[in-house]
Amino acid sequence: MTFTTESHHGASAEVPAATRGFTLNHTMLRVKDPAVSLAFYTGVLGMRALRKLDFPEMQFSLYFLAKADDAAVPDDAGERTAWTFSQRGILELTHNWGTESDPDFRYHDGNAKPQGFGHICFSVPDLAAAVRWFDDNQVAFVKRPDQGKMKDVAFIKDPDGYWIEIVQPDLLTGLGRG
Repeated sequence: MTFTTESHHGASAEVPAATRGFTLNHTMLRVKDPAVSLAFYTGVLGMRALRKLDFPEMQFSLYFLAKADDAAVPDDAGERTAWTFSQRGILELTHNWGTESDPDFRYHDGNAKPQGFGHICFSVPDLAAAVRWFDDNQVAFVKRPDQGKMKDVAFIKDPDGYWIEIVQPDLLTGLGRG
């Protein structure tokens, strides 16, 4: 038998035919300083900077990052833009020009009141090795895997204070089984 969907109040049991082919392409985080954020997401989390789009008339830039196979990414900028918007799991970093030079500027991470946005999540092959890597790179932890009620899950912070959940999928098979 093939799994299709869990049944929950309000959730459609059937995928509407008109939505076939829809893909969750990216999520966006606003960042204060793109150089600091790019160093974190590429140097610590191993993402690749795929594309930068500048909008001078509105004074902001978009940076698109992903875990991507080198051979798959087109060299041509236009083709790479279209390719980027056809992928899954893209992280868009939005930089509003000038925020990097304002020492008092901060973005709300969504985890303090009023709560809103919560976190993004990275799956890793070895949680213990990832924790060591984050420690070696002075990454701030919100929660380590051995802390709190939910074990085998870590939360780190990016340079803007956004939470990033870190999981090793095979350690989570018991979740939700009562």
